[in-house]
Amino acid sequence: MSAQYLKNINFEQTLKLMDLVEYQPGQVVSRTLVQNDHVGITLFSFDKGELISTHASTGDALINVLTGKARITIGGKDYTLAEGESIVMPNNVPHAVYAEEKFKMLLTVVFPY
Repeated sequence: MSAQYLKNINFEQTLKLMDLVEYQPGQVVSRTLVQNDHVGITLFSFDKGELISTHASTGDALINVLTGKARITIGGKDYTLAEGESIVMPNNVPHAVYAEEKFKMLLTVVFPY
């Protein structure tokens, strides 16, 4: 068997990513699929009104909204994203994520080599 780099996910099975992380009242819930020196892939669910406060990352981060609606702040500018929409948060630029309503996202972060 070859090495498996993904974790917390079933292999060779049809999946709905948004079903792999549940909503919890008053919480942000995450499920890490990959985390290493080069890439991070994490599923998140946010209850309405929950947030990840302003911070910066050394990697470029791609948000894919799976369901619901979020406000993404990048470098002080707000963007509203809904189901099926994506945005890139450049490395070393402060950003934050706020749940306008319950929402789920897939976050992919690519770090410099």
